[in-house]
Amino acid sequence: MTGTSWDILLIGGASGIGKSRLAARLAVEHAAFVVEFDDVVSAVEAMTTAEHHPAVHHFDGLPDTSRLPVDEVLDLQIATARALEPAVMGVVRNRLTVDAPAVIEGDYLTPAAVARSIDESAASGRRVRAVFLHEDDPDRITANYGRREPAAGPQHHRARVSAAYSHWLADQAARHGLPVIECRPWDSLTGRVARVLG
Repeated sequence: MTGTSWDILLIGGASGIGKSRLAARLAVEHAAFVVEFDDVVSAVEAMTTAEHHPAVHHFDGLPDTSRLPVDEVLDLQIATARALEPAVMGVVRNRLTVDAPAVIEGDYLTPAAVARSIDESAASGRRVRAVFLHEDDPDRITANYGRREPAAGPQHHRARVSAAYSHWLADQAARHGLPVIECRPWDSLTGRVARVLG
């Protein structure tokens, strides 16, 4: 189908660690489309209500999440990600109908959904690969948010949630036999991803 070692590459990881930048680089290198799963999440949220689909509306009506304990926000984020697993698989199935490579990236790509997508696609002779990026330093993530969203000011609490979520994703990825790659050093990230993908 493509000149790459994959038809679809899934890039998972927590917020603020460089998934979008990596996806954009790889898309240019491989003439691939980029699908931001966050757009799908927004569409699902817009088309559903907390009454009819509470699993994807855990954050509706909550006060400022920075006032909640990190573990509580993390639990809500994990629950939301798990509820969105069928959407991940639907996006992968749809992209495999197109004769062009695609990079799908997003916070809510769970290792469980990614592993199922890989297995399902392999059974039909298609090549879906994945990597999960990992960043365990909240200060580094805070700095990343600062560059990306300077008007928001320092987002320390959000960064702590992101680092905790990154640990959860890395642990789950390892359980499913999926590669986990440290974000730093950034300059060598693309090369390290290429080596993992073969």
